[in-house]
Amino acid sequence: MAIRLGLGLPQAKQYDLGRDVVEVARAAEQTGYQSLWVFERVLFPERTKQGLYGIPGLPWPDFYRSIAEPLVVLSLAAAVTERARLGSSVLVAPLHGPVQLARALATLDAASRGRVVAGFGTGWSLDEYAAASVVPFEERGAALDELLDICAAVWGPDPVSYQGAHAVITEAEVGPKPARPIPVYLAAGNGRALDRVARRADGWLPTGRPPEQLAAVWRQLTEQAASYGRDAAALGFCVRANVRLTTAPVGDADRRPFVGTVEQIVADVAAHAEAGVHEVLIDLQNCARDGRELTDLAARVHADIRAAGV
Repeated sequence: MAIRLGLGLPQAKQYDLGRDVVEVARAAEQTGYQSLWVFERVLFPERTKQGLYGIPGLPWPDFYRSIAEPLVVLSLAAAVTERARLGSSVLVAPLHGPVQLARALATLDAASRGRVVAGFGTGWSLDEYAAASVVPFEERGAALDELLDICAAVWGPDPVSYQGAHAVITEAEVGPKPARPIPVYLAAGNGRALDRVARRADGWLPTGRPPEQLAAVWRQLTEQAASYGRDAAALGFCVRANVRLTTAPVGDADRRPFVGTVEQIVADVAAHAEAGVHEVLIDLQNCARDGRELTDLAARVHADIRAAGV
């Protein structure tokens, strides 16, 4: 079976949100993309508390300036599509009130007739945690665990009851309910976070690793899931591809995955399919100036990938 292909929706500053989101979403579904995705950046600090991804001295990219709110963008896309799944890669879970986030996702799933994929992560930005003022940065792992517990409760049958560190629900009706159990995918890179995927997630959302490394971690992850008595074959494996296009081929010695010409991007998707990846989320929005250009580029990339037999 061919690898599934998803597309990142336009959220960056250069896009006309009221026009481009709906046009790109509609065209992407018609082209054959099977899922549409958003990501989350709350703010762009002028004087950051730490570098990109927490790496000292690594600057934040200008692309992160003014990123549109992800669930609003997904809602716009849901209104003009019928089949494509609607995913987040990722929502920074501890930046949200957990009951409110669970309800928002349930509402979107009900409205879209069961198309939501809830992708969560813990994030890395001290500035965003300070602005959100929900939980301290040091408690982000525990906050994600509590969110997962609250989602299970809120999306389940009424009356809902929950007692946690930050939230208490005492026998209440909480609706609307999702159209079906919403699959939860988690971004994870280290031992503790990967163990959380193995124990309680429906899928894994990695990014930025070569396919051979991903394949090795995936084997470990599925073995862990099986050790917990779970059906490892039911786990989803979706890779986020933050594409950076170049006009000339990038030499293999210097090239990271999904950086290079369209032909090199196609080869990367093929390599990920060989590594066992189920789906690749292709985010091209940093490669286009407006929605029309993004639509045309997405159609070309999709056609070239399928023409290559991937």
